[in-house]
Amino acid sequence: MEKEENVIILEYLPNGYPLEKKMMPIAQAIGENNLILLELVPRRGVELKIGEKVYIGEGKRDKIYYILGRLHREKLTESAKRQLEEFISNLVKERENEYVEFFNKSDAINKRVHQIELLPGLGKKHMQEILKQRQEKPFESFKDIKSRIQNLPDPEKAIKKRIFQELTNMERYNLFTGKK
Repeated sequence: MEKEENVIILEYLPNGYPLEKKMMPIAQAIGENNLILLELVPRRGVELKIGEKVYIGEGKRDKIYYILGRLHREKLTESAKRQLEEFISNLVKERENEYVEFFNKSDAINKRVHQIELLPGLGKKHMQEILKQRQEKPFESFKDIKSRIQNLPDPEKAIKKRIFQELTNMERYNLFTGKK
């Protein structure tokens, strides 16, 4: 997995976590490409804004002193979760083609479970219909998927919910986050 170059700030805690003894500023962020949650320590005197894009790649970093490590999902603040939902929503819109491609190329995980079935609201019947429709002609957009498959929950919302689930809960299979 390639290293993250940029992150989006989800939360900035100038005094660190309220219940911890250290009074060290902390930023909670998500990697733009691999969707990995990270804890960052900003440089002294730097004020980070929520939603700001910050460089964390190799070499000189303007605003980040160092990367503390991965952010444990239990430490995500409520404010960071709201920001995360907004970030995911924008990401799925921007990368629609990539997520539509998931519907065109997804596979069975094992004999009993298909990747499509892991999306919230989609079951075996939807999965079978998606497989049938994509054989006839690959899907071109979320709208195309929705128009060709009857009673299908909104595929865009299903993708957003799944990404949020993968980032905030322990999931057995990750379809979109932290891929190797």
